[in-house]
Amino acid sequence: MHRQSDDNKSSSDSLREAGDAGALEAMISRAARAGKGAAPVDKWNPDFCGDLDMRIAADGTWFYMGTPIGRAALVQLFSSVLRKDEDGRTYLVTPVEKVGITVEDAHFIAVEMTVTGQGDTQILTFRTNVGDVVEAGEDHPLRFEDEPATGGVKPYLLVRGRLEALLSRALLYQLVDLGETIRIDGVDMFAVRSKGTVFPIMPVEKLEALAAADDE
Repeated sequence: MHRQSDDNKSSSDSLREAGDAGALEAMISRAARAGKGAAPVDKWNPDFCGDLDMRIAADGTWFYMGTPIGRAALVQLFSSVLRKDEDGRTYLVTPVEKVGITVEDAHFIAVEMTVTGQGDTQILTFRTNVGDVVEAGEDHPLRFEDEPATGGVKPYLLVRGRLEALLSRALLYQLVDLGETIRIDGVDMFAVRSKGTVFPIMPVEKLEALAAADDE
């Protein structure tokens, strides 16, 4: 059993019942390294204390008790204690408490991409809406999920732990401009490279069918 300091007891007793985002900020600040990147949440194993009325919308907007959180610094602080567990759920985690939140799509939105190098030396670096800067590669793969509504794909980047960022539509177009045909397991795939890793987007045959449909 862990001994808790007075501050940790206060956090454990009140985190789920905090009446406003400001109260949450004060509690999480005691556990997180505010302004210094993500906290070491993977090393913490607190008890589950229930669900919190917090939601990350599909467009990346954070809501608390139904109200958008407008302060970017506050969203960044909350994001520093996010963790997605093996059960598929996402939590805010401190050393003494774990509370569940709702995520409609991805945890973050990738809003900027820079490209350095060419061919096998090419590196795609992304910035998220909460300030993470990540180089796509073996440790931070890109994946592409079919989007039935449009016939296209939705691109995701692994940021940290099991947390992903959805690439903005503008970044998807930039990726398409960087794409090339690469034969993978006997199939011609439209793909992109970063840090020596190839990330297939879709079969070339499907891409050509989509392009033909757009021209009709």
